[in-house]
Amino acid sequence: MRALVVEELAAEYAGCRVRDLPDPKPGPGEVLVRVRAGAVNFPDLMQTRGEHQHKPPVPFVPGMELAGDVEAVGEGVTDFRPGDAVAGGARGAFAELAVVPAAGLHRKPAGMTYGQAAGYPVCYLTAWVALVRRAQVQPGEWVLVHGAAGGTGLAAVDLARHLGCRVIAASASDAKLAVIEKEYAPDAVVNVSKGFKDRVKEITGGRGADVIFDPVGGDVFDESVRCIAFDGRILSIGFTSGRLPVLPVNYALIKGFSVMGVRAGEYGRQFPERGRENNAAIWRLAEEGAVHPRVDREFPLDGWREAFDTLAERTVVGKTIIRPDL
Repeated sequence: MRALVVEELAAEYAGCRVRDLPDPKPGPGEVLVRVRAGAVNFPDLMQTRGEHQHKPPVPFVPGMELAGDVEAVGEGVTDFRPGDAVAGGARGAFAELAVVPAAGLHRKPAGMTYGQAAGYPVCYLTAWVALVRRAQVQPGEWVLVHGAAGGTGLAAVDLARHLGCRVIAASASDAKLAVIEKEYAPDAVVNVSKGFKDRVKEITGGRGADVIFDPVGGDVFDESVRCIAFDGRILSIGFTSGRLPVLPVNYALIKGFSVMGVRAGEYGRQFPERGRENNAAIWRLAEEGAVHPRVDREFPLDGWREAFDTLAERTVVGKTIIRPDL
């Protein structure tokens, strides 16, 4: 099989090559998947440099999410059989074939393309854990979503709308906001490049946002503290700005708000039963057609560098997909 291989950890993807590798075989409890689509995530880029908390030993095949068709099943696997269309979290998604634990796979929803299904689980699970488990959002609450054009941010916009919240989609790009406004119909959009606290307060009638979904950190977090409602919740998803913010706790004291960290995978590990419930919930939404993951662009395996650059240069609205079958 052909696969993208990280042979050494280096800047500018210098350690990455497309190589021919032996076809893998599934072991007990595993499924061999013919990959039709692998979704690109920021951790994939970070892992090529060794900058992510998960550091697989080199050489390794990157890629956290995939969708494809079952080629073979290992001993003890009864839920899937060859020919089934499946999707789920994985390791080694940027290859023609991947071996995946059966427990991490779901049947691909009939209404989703392979690309949509590949880019679905990580982002929507994060949005679900953030909004439902941590913030416990209620219909009618104002939810401000930063980084709304990214995969996770767009999932939060989509899910919050489904949950009956009033949504403010925020980005530094008018062009991206136009796409979000047209395809997801948030209640308002805000360009954050020149500040946003006054506009958010205006939109919410002076109250501020009840919930703020923040994968950006840095200056965005600092200003979010100034437009969070009393008794509100700021959800810290990540720090794509590159700067870890520091919270002056007197603001939290005076305004009575909470800051909640969100790591969807760790939440499921700490609370296994809730983790199973979370996964079941997001795939049920997908099967019902209640949410709408967006694929921005698709690339062949040899176009992996350009695919990675769509995230590094922040030109994507939704998800970028690598298609080994192209």
